[in-house]
Amino acid sequence: MNLKVDSRKIQKGDTFLALRGVDNDGHNYISKAIENGASKIIAEEGTYDIPYEIVPDTRKYLMDYLKENYYEKISKLKFIGITGTNGKTTTAFLIHKALNKLGVKSAYIGTVGFYVDKKIRSLSNTTPDIYDLYEMFIECVDMGCKYVVQEVSSQGLSYKRVDGYLFDYAIFTNLTQDHLDYHKTMENYCLAKQELFRKLKNDGVAIVNYDDEYKNYFLLAENKNITYGFLGGDYKITNYKMTNQETLFSINYKNNNYDFVSPLFGKFNVYNMLVTIVVLNQIGFDLKIISELVKTLEAPSGRMDLIKYKNNSIIVDYAHTPDALSKIINTALEVTKGKVYTVFGCTGDRDRTKRPIMSSLACKLSDYVIMTHDDPHNEDQKQIFDDMLKGLEYNNYEICYDRGEAIGKGIDMLNENDTLLILGKGHEEYIICKNEKIPFNDSKFVKEYIANN
Repeated sequence: MNLKVDSRKIQKGDTFLALRGVDNDGHNYISKAIENGASKIIAEEGTYDIPYEIVPDTRKYLMDYLKENYYEKISKLKFIGITGTNGKTTTAFLIHKALNKLGVKSAYIGTVGFYVDKKIRSLSNTTPDIYDLYEMFIECVDMGCKYVVQEVSSQGLSYKRVDGYLFDYAIFTNLTQDHLDYHKTMENYCLAKQELFRKLKNDGVAIVNYDDEYKNYFLLAENKNITYGFLGGDYKITNYKMTNQETLFSINYKNNNYDFVSPLFGKFNVYNMLVTIVVLNQIGFDLKIISELVKTLEAPSGRMDLIKYKNNSIIVDYAHTPDALSKIINTALEVTKGKVYTVFGCTGDRDRTKRPIMSSLACKLSDYVIMTHDDPHNEDQKQIFDDMLKGLEYNNYEICYDRGEAIGKGIDMLNENDTLLILGKGHEEYIICKNEKIPFNDSKFVKEYIANN
C-alpha cells in the first residue's frame, strides 16, 4: 500500500495518513513522515510544506480507502470472529489448525500472533488495527487462504478496529470479569462484545455458549443462532470424563450421539473443543470425520503447557482472570494425587478490582501460593501486592518480587505426584516494567531450571 499510517514505514513517494489512536496521535509524527520521504499528508488539521489534504475524520477516510481499493481482493475470504473473556485464543487456534488439517487453508490472527502454515509474526494487540488487518488479509489471499480465524477483543470492537468488513461466523465463548478498568461495568463490557454479532453477513451464523448467563445479549433476533453447552443447546454435552491422559466427552446433535476423545485437559477445554466441532460441522464437515480429527488437535503455546518433572506436573498457562484461574486450579485438582501449588501475579495498570478476588481464589483452592509479578507496566509492584492482599483470609502464601525466583521456589516444593501451576504469562516472551521489555518466558525458565538443578 502507498498509503501508510506508521511514519517509521514511510518510503519515498508514500502518503502518510495521521490517525488518532488511544495512546498515540499520528499528527505528532507528521514531521517524521515528511523526513522519511512522504510525498503527501492526509490529516484532520494543520498546514504543511508538502501537498496535503485536510479531512474531517482520518479513520473514516482510511475505511473508505481500504474498502475502495482492497475490499474486492479480500471479499472471497471467509471470516470467523471469536469474542469472550476466556477461551478466545485456544478456540481460534484449534479451528485454524483443524481447517488446515482438513485441507482448507486458513489463517489465525490473535494473541499469539499471525499464523498461516506457521507463525509469520507476533502482534502488538490481540485485535490489530484495521490497516494492519487489511495488510494481513491481503497476505492471506496471496498465500491461498480460504478462511481467517480471528480473535476479536472488546477493546478492538470499541476502537472500531474491525469496522470495514463482515464475518461469516461470530462466536461467543463466555463473559467473566476483566477489563473493567476500561469498560467500568460488566454491561458495558458485554455490549462492546455484542457488536461482533452485528457484523455478520446476511447468511452468517452466530454460535453462542448456551450455559453463559450473558447469552441473551448475543442471541440477536436478526441472526441465525446456533447454541452449544453442557446445560443445553443445539450441540449439547451429554457425557464428560477426564483422565490423566485425555478427556472423553459425548455430544448430542439432532437426537444423535457422537463420542470424542481430546488430548486437552479440563472442562473449559471441552467448551473450546466443542466450539471447534460446531464450526467445522456448520461449514459442512461430518461429525464422524471431526471426531477422528479432534484426537490430533493441540492447544497453542502457553495454554496448559505440560512439563513433566520426576513424577510431578508443571503447567504453564495464560490464565489471568478470576474465572480462568479458578477453572485451571480446579482442573489440576481433578487429576492431581498430591498437592497443587500456584505461582501467579496480577498485571499493573489494569483492572485493580480483580486482584483480591484472584488471590483469594488461588489460596482457597491451592495448597500453597507464591504471589509474584506479572507485567507491572508503570505501576508500583508494592501497590499491586497490596491490592492482592486486601481482605485476604488465608495465610498459605508468600510474596516473591522476582518471577524467576518464585518459579524456582515452586519447583523446589514439588515432592510426589504434585502439580505446580505457573499462571498469567503463558506464551509471552518478556515482562513489561515501565518502558522496558525484559526477556522472560515461563516455560523456557522452567526447563532451564530443571536442567540445572
